[in-house]
Amino acid sequence: MNSRIAVIVLPVPREQVFRYLASIRNLPRWATEFCSELKQVDGKHKVVTCAALGKQELLFEIRADEKTGVIDMITGPSEDQMALFSCRVVELRGGSTAFLFTMFQFPETDDEHFERQYQSLEREFENVKKALLGSEKPPTQVVADL
Repeated sequence: MNSRIAVIVLPVPREQVFRYLASIRNLPRWATEFCSELKQVDGKHKVVTCAALGKQELLFEIRADEKTGVIDMITGPSEDQMALFSCRVVELRGGSTAFLFTMFQFPETDDEHFERQYQSLEREFENVKKALLGSEKPPTQVVADL
């Protein structure tokens, strides 16, 4: 199973980055290539994916722990087909914060689709940057393959 980790370093306090990304209400603001709409049905959140992903409704939840900085994003077409996207918000020396987003390639995802998902995530990081920095100095972005 392939995996990729995308990392963005922001000159913003950890608490601010964590609160923004841990709030499911902000998902449509920054994950614009994944989420065209967020709605609540029977007490559960559903994401309507963008046309490029084939317009579908997926269950979506965020399990976040501010103390550890862990933000688990869990999504899938049904409760028995959920996939984990593990994220972490880490305070760095000097007041900067790193946001790490881990993607795993599942057996049903071919290499080309996995690469497109990763490239989409990199573009969505620009939305995170804009939301948290506005027109300030751009953050450092680091990408790692595992």
